[in-house]
Amino acid sequence: MQHDEVIWQVIRHNHCSFMAKIETGKFCRNPYNVTGICNRSSCPLANSRYATIRDHDGVFYLYMKTIERSHQPNKLWERVKLPRNYEKALEIIDKHLMYWPKFLVHKTKQRLTKMTQMRIRMRKLALKTREKIMTTPRKEKKREARREEKAEKAAVLDKSIEKELLERLKRGVYGDIYNYPADKYNEILDKEQLATSDVEDEEEEAEIEYVEGYEELEEEDDMEDFGGLAIAKSHADDDVGLDDDDEEAVAVDRKRVRRESSLALKKLENEETGAKLKKKARVLVEVEQEDTDERQKTIY
Repeated sequence: MQHDEVIWQVIRHNHCSFMAKIETGKFCRNPYNVTGICNRSSCPLANSRYATIRDHDGVFYLYMKTIERSHQPNKLWERVKLPRNYEKALEIIDKHLMYWPKFLVHKTKQRLTKMTQMRIRMRKLALKTREKIMTTPRKEKKREARREEKAEKAAVLDKSIEKELLERLKRGVYGDIYNYPADKYNEILDKEQLATSDVEDEEEEAEIEYVEGYEELEEEDDMEDFGGLAIAKSHADDDVGLDDDDEEAVAVDRKRVRRESSLALKKLENEETGAKLKKKARVLVEVEQEDTDERQKTIY
């Protein structure tokens, strides 16, 4: 049978693992203690009828212990979830602790009030942005610095060994048969190819090319020349059947046509000598004699 007074005498005067003695007083580390003070009325071990409030991940629960369940340690505490509303939580406490001692009911409500205020302050602090102070571990920094120095020395040593081996391979110290990794061999080949390609690019000079320009303009000039020759030919054909009175005007026209044809021929000769890739144009010129009706054809 459980006796509260005997348990309190043993705990108070002999030993209690939850007791914390400091200069200001004696406190209790038991999570079920409703006040946190080590005394007879607040001790959860020396009271067979006890009630308190605990927090689980931001949710408050009302814990109640009765003497009827003292023989079942796994069912010793009865837990009731409290709502987030403060007034409704107080109503549930009054409902479940209706016939309990007034001191215990008052301390339970007081604990609920303090825990609600603490939860409000925690939310406000979580919303604020504060600077986080970080410590600088000296031992880790020194250890990392030593490791970096060792890694640099090892890298320099590897580079020097690689250069020495390459020089020996070039001199032919090891003979013709080599047994070294293929990936390293491929890397060296790639480096040499890149170096040779850079040298070739530097040695190559810019090639000079000659390109024919103004092709469209030349074709248009040729078409105009051919048009002038065709017009001259039509005038010559029309002048065959004229009378003796118009012979002087016809002679003047013929001289003008001959002058234009000679200028056109000279222009064609200059263009043929200047253009390399352009095909030579063949011009058909018909010349009429004054005394005879025969026509003399010349091809240039």
